[in-house]
Amino acid sequence: MTENTQQSNHSAPELPTQYTPADVEGPLYERWVERGYFEADEKSDKPPYTIVIPPPNVTGSLHLGHAFEHTLIDALTRRKRMQGYETLWQPGMDHAGIATQNVVERELAKEGVSRHDLGREAFVERVWQWKNESGGQISGQMRRLGDGVAWSRERFTMDEGLSKAVQTIFKRLYDDELIYRAERIINWCPRCLTAISDIEVEYQDDDGELVSIRYGEGENSIVVATTRAETMLGDTAVAVHPEDERYAHLVGTEIELPLTGRRIPVVADEHVDPEFGTGAVKVTPAHDPNDFEIGRRHDLPNLAVLDERGVITAHGPFQGLDRFEARSAIVGALRAEGRIVSEKRPYTHSVGHCSRCKTTIEPRLSMQWWVKVGPLAQAAGDAVRDGKVAIHPKEMESRYFGWVDNLHDWCISRQLWWGHRIPVWYGPNGEVVCVGPDDEAPSGEGWTQDTDVLDTWFSSGLWPFSTLGWPEQTPSVEKFYPNAVLVTGYDILFFWVARMMMFGLYAMDGTPPFHTIALHGMVRDQFGKKMSKSFGNAVNPLDWMDAYGSDAVRFTLARGANPGVDVPIGEDWVQGSRNFANKIWNATRFALMNGATVEGELPPAEQLSATDRWILSRLNSVVAEVDAYYDDYQFAKLSDTLFHFAWDEVFDWYVELSKTTFMAGGPAAEASRRVLGEVLDVTLRLLHPIVPFVTETLWTTLTGGESVVIADWPKAVLVAGADAPGGFRDEAAEREIETVQQVVTEVRRFRSDQGLQPGQKVPAQLELSGTALAAHEAAMRSLLRLQPAGEGFSATASLPVAGATVALDLSGAIDVEAERKRLTKDLGAAEKEKAQATAKLGNEAFLAKAPEKVVDKIRGRLEAAEADIVRITAQLAALPTA
Repeated sequence: MTENTQQSNHSAPELPTQYTPADVEGPLYERWVERGYFEADEKSDKPPYTIVIPPPNVTGSLHLGHAFEHTLIDALTRRKRMQGYETLWQPGMDHAGIATQNVVERELAKEGVSRHDLGREAFVERVWQWKNESGGQISGQMRRLGDGVAWSRERFTMDEGLSKAVQTIFKRLYDDELIYRAERIINWCPRCLTAISDIEVEYQDDDGELVSIRYGEGENSIVVATTRAETMLGDTAVAVHPEDERYAHLVGTEIELPLTGRRIPVVADEHVDPEFGTGAVKVTPAHDPNDFEIGRRHDLPNLAVLDERGVITAHGPFQGLDRFEARSAIVGALRAEGRIVSEKRPYTHSVGHCSRCKTTIEPRLSMQWWVKVGPLAQAAGDAVRDGKVAIHPKEMESRYFGWVDNLHDWCISRQLWWGHRIPVWYGPNGEVVCVGPDDEAPSGEGWTQDTDVLDTWFSSGLWPFSTLGWPEQTPSVEKFYPNAVLVTGYDILFFWVARMMMFGLYAMDGTPPFHTIALHGMVRDQFGKKMSKSFGNAVNPLDWMDAYGSDAVRFTLARGANPGVDVPIGEDWVQGSRNFANKIWNATRFALMNGATVEGELPPAEQLSATDRWILSRLNSVVAEVDAYYDDYQFAKLSDTLFHFAWDEVFDWYVELSKTTFMAGGPAAEASRRVLGEVLDVTLRLLHPIVPFVTETLWTTLTGGESVVIADWPKAVLVAGADAPGGFRDEAAEREIETVQQVVTEVRRFRSDQGLQPGQKVPAQLELSGTALAAHEAAMRSLLRLQPAGEGFSATASLPVAGATVALDLSGAIDVEAERKRLTKDLGAAEKEKAQATAKLGNEAFLAKAPEKVVDKIRGRLEAAEADIVRITAQLAALPTA
C-alpha cells in the first residue's frame, strides 16, 4: 500500500457493471491537468528525468505513428514520476516550413490570391493567423491519448524564445566559420520551389528511358548514355577514364555537341568507370552533383539550362518547354539527325522525389547557405563511440556511424517566406553582416536582408535545450539538461537525431543532449505493409479510440513495441486489448464485491494459504521483470508479462482459487481479501503507465487514494516473518500451485475432449494422498465442476496427473468406446512422433549437419511424445471394459 493510499471505511466500494471509456477518459485527463500532475518544477530537489516530444508539425493531426511513439514516452515518464523523479515531458510543435506555407498558399488560391499579391510581411501575418486559428489540432488529440506532457511549457519553433536560440546559434556558427555561403548543386523541388536536404529526398524505382547518343563524327565520335536527355543542352564536356586506351587519342580534343552548334572538350577523370556502359559520360556541371565535382576539377563552365520550375531556358527550339516535354522533343530531334545509337524503354532506375509533394527532384546549381558539418559530425560520432550516449538497440549504432561519419555539408537555406529568416544583411558596397539576437541590424539605403529562411530541421535540432530557455542559462536548463532519453523512430535517426547531437554538443560545451537514444520501428498494418492512404490501409487512431477506448489503442501499440522493429497492428488486436481492459474492470469489481482491501499490513506468512503465498511470490517476480524490461526499453515484453500475469495468474487462477475461501469465511478469507487487495493495488500501478485511464478509476476506487498518477511505483512486497532481499518469495508455494494448475488443466482438457459442457457437473473421486493438493480439493472441485462421489459411483475414466488421480464417473455423459478410439488414435500419433524423432536423433549424418537449435527442438519433441505415450496408456488402462 502506497503512502498516499488511504482507503475509506466503506466495506464495498462500488463500480458500474460495465466499463465505458468514453464516460471516463476525458474527465479524468482534465482532472490530471487541472491538478498539475504533469508539470515539472525546476526548483525541486528530486532527481530530473526529461524527455522532449519529437515536435509534430503544426499542420499535422494524430496518426498511428504519433500514437505509438507517444504511448512509449508517456509510459516512461509516468513510471519515472511514480518513482519520485522530477519528470518533464516537454511538449511543442514544429513550424513545418514547406508544409505550412503550402497549406496557406492553397487557402489563398481558393480566394484567387497568391502570396506574391500579398507581399512577404502580409503573407507571414496570414500564416500566423492560420496557425492560431487552425493549426495545432494535434494538441487536442494528444489529450485524447492521455499524453502526460507539461502543457504550461508548450513551445513552438517560431516562438520568440526559440527564434532567439536560432539566431544565437547561427551567429556563433557563422563566427566560427562553420556556416558559409556557396554555389553548389542542391536538390531542388520544382513544385515547392525550394532547396531540400539529401535526407528529404525519397528514392523510388521509376520507369524511364535510357538513350545512347553519339557526340562528334566518325572515328572521333563518342557514345554517351543518359536518362535525362534534356540536360545535354547544358553539357560542357565528355569525361573518360585516364587509363582507357579507347579514348586516349581524344583526350584534350573537342567534339561537337549535337543540336547546339557548340564544341566541348574531352577530359580524363578518375571518377569515370571504364567498365560501365561505353566508358564515357556526358558532363553537365550545373545539373548533376557528380558532374559538378568533375567540372570543378577541370575548370569547366557551369551552364544552367533549366529554371526553378524545370523549364528549359537555353535559347533555341526547346526554350520554354517543361523538362519532361523537352526530353521527348530532344530525343526526337536527335533521332532525326541520326544521333541515337540505342533506346531502352522502359528503363527502371532509382529517381529522387520530394518527400512532401512527391515531385521529381531536379539537381540544380544554386547559391545557398551551408553548415560545415565535419567537426560537428566528428563530435556526434565520438559521443557514441566514447559511451557518452547509448543507442538502443545497440545494433542500430552501425547505421548511426554510417551516417555521421560520411556526412556532407548541410544545405540549410530554403527559398520560402515562412520560417526563420537568415540573419544576414548585404550592404550597398558588397558588405555582409551576420546579426545576433542582441545586435542591431544594419539600416540605411542599400541594405537588404537575405530572403531565404532556414531549414526546419535547423531549429528542431536545438529542441532539447532551446525549449528550456537557452541561450539563457535558466533554472530549467540547469535542472533538465541533458535529457534522460530520446525516444524516436529509426526513420528519423538522420533527419533529427544527428542534428540534435551536433548542435547539442556544440552549444552546450560538449555535453550531449541526451544519455540514451531509444529507437523504435514504424507502425504497419497486420500484414506488415506500410500504412498509406494510397494503399487504402491507413488508420485514424481516433476512430479506434472512439470504438475501443484510448487504453486499448495504447496497450496494443505497446505490446508490439520491440526495440527498433516495425510494429504490425490490426483492429482485431485492438479489440483484444479492449477485452483486456474489460477483464481488469470485471475482476476488480468482483474483488471489491468480495471485500478485497488494502487496509492494514499483510498477514504474516504463517497465516497465509499456499495460494496467497504463491501469488505474492509471483507478484514480486513480475515487479522485478517489469522493472528490468523498462530499463531495457522492452515495451512489448513488459506489456506481455503484465497481460499474462494479470489475466492468467491473478484473474483466472488466484481469484478463482480464492472463491471457495471467500465463501467459507473466517480468518483465511480475511487474509486472502487483504492479499487480493495488495495484488490488485500493485498490478494496477504496474499497468498504469500503459493503460492510465482504466487503472486510475479502479485504483482510486480500490484504495481511496488521490490518484495513481502520483502513487508510488511498486517495490518488492514484504511479508512479516519471511523477509528476503528481493521481497517475499516462496518457491515451494509456486511449485504447489503449479501442480494444482497442472491437474486442473489436464482434467479440463479431458472434459473438453469428451464434449462435456463447461458448467456440467460430474461425480468424481480425488486421490490426493502423498501430494500437497489436499488443501486445494475444494477449490479444484469448484473449478472443475466435480461433485462428491456418491452411492453407485463407478469410475469410467481415471486420470493420473502430477502424482494425483482423478477418477470420473461419466456414465451417460460420454461414449466409452468413442473415448477408447480417440485415445488409441492419439497414442498412435504419439508413437509415430516418437519414432520419427528417434530416427532423426539416431542419424549421425543429420546430427553432424543440423544446427544445435534444431537438434534441441527434436529432443524436446521426443520427450513430449514419450510423456504423451505414458499419459495416454494410463488413460486407456483406466477406461472401463466393455
